[in-house]
Amino acid sequence: MDLFSASKTPSSPEAVPSPTAPLSARMRPHTLDEVVGQDHLLAEGCLLRRAIEADRFNSLIFYGPPGCGKTSLAEVIAKTTARRFERASGVLSNVSILRKMLDEAAQRKKMEKRQTVLFIDEIHRFNKAQQDVLLPYVEAGDVSLIGATTHNPCYFINAPLNSRSQLFQLEPLNETALRTLILRAMDSPLGFSHQAVLSDEALAFLAQTCEGDARMALNALEIAVLTTPADPTTQIKHIAVETIEASLQKRAIRYDKDEDEHYDTISAFIKSVRGSDPDAAIYWLAKMLKAGEDPRFIARRLVILASEDIGNADPRGLPLAVAAMQAAEFIGLPEARIPLAQATTYLASAPKSNAAYLAINKAMSDLEKGDVQLVPDHLRSGKKIKPSDQSYKYPHDHENHYIEQAYMLQQKKYYHPTDQGFEIRIKQQLESKADTSSNDE
Repeated sequence: MDLFSASKTPSSPEAVPSPTAPLSARMRPHTLDEVVGQDHLLAEGCLLRRAIEADRFNSLIFYGPPGCGKTSLAEVIAKTTARRFERASGVLSNVSILRKMLDEAAQRKKMEKRQTVLFIDEIHRFNKAQQDVLLPYVEAGDVSLIGATTHNPCYFINAPLNSRSQLFQLEPLNETALRTLILRAMDSPLGFSHQAVLSDEALAFLAQTCEGDARMALNALEIAVLTTPADPTTQIKHIAVETIEASLQKRAIRYDKDEDEHYDTISAFIKSVRGSDPDAAIYWLAKMLKAGEDPRFIARRLVILASEDIGNADPRGLPLAVAAMQAAEFIGLPEARIPLAQATTYLASAPKSNAAYLAINKAMSDLEKGDVQLVPDHLRSGKKIKPSDQSYKYPHDHENHYIEQAYMLQQKKYYHPTDQGFEIRIKQQLESKADTSSNDE
């Protein structure tokens, strides 16, 4: 073993991956441009990319869900900056191991003038004493720490270590990014170049079902290819969606985004809620979520439904739908299914009224036909009222906080409350006011 081969330890990103290594390890990116799915951090001009390319960073903490590329990004950073890469684990590494790695990094900086990237996976598993060991070395710049965690570092990492690090949140990979990785693995000599062909249906299902986890996608692809016999004539393996289903242990649900099945399913969902069938509504909700539909799209439809189809029959429906939308955005899948299910069942079970929806549509229609009224003088803001004009009457100065007066030059009736739920009380209140006005006449 010569000096150069000895320097390329198994933990070093410079080492050529073994052909027997998992596909997810063989397909790790080598440059920043090969990293996919984190454009909010690595697009041209972004802070993190500028810091890496200028080799001007101290310590970083990456947090995000499994399979979003935290380890891969750490390795790319070490390659881009030509720093030594050392790997530790929050599960396996103890204080003595850490001290040895840190002392070696300090010595390397002093003797070789070479910086070291110390990557610690699952850093949130370190206890306070283990995290405190890192502080003096990070403070002195003896090592550039890159910590990776699936937990919020503000709660699971010591404040002194947080304050010495820049925090970056990595997002789950979207379908486009997963497709790019899958196709790259199919075409690469390190993957399955000239060995297998993946059907379009299998590609779409794999990208949709892996919930933003690149490792899950590549592991499933590898299992599918390795367990599929080659065509006797061409020696090519043909990977169908059924094989990917078996590899993921999930059934493919027919659901073509932005095509008929997408629109048919959301239509069935909306009509089930409108038709007061919570069971059917829950089924269509589950189908959309299983098929990989964006939960934010579903949440927006629920907010619209709450006003269009429930309205004032149950005024609590709209704030509940908005809360479900905010919760889904905040917590993400898979837990987002729970507030979405709560809102769906509530709205489907609530009394229904489209009176407010019809009212705004009728008013908009009148305006489109050219029925544009001026604001009456006594309702205008900041205008001098002529002595001959009727002055504005302040309702709170009158009995029951109501006084009859004109609020339009030409009175029109748009809102017709129904007898459903809470809206019947609104109807009775409006009718009571109308009766009071007629009696005054």
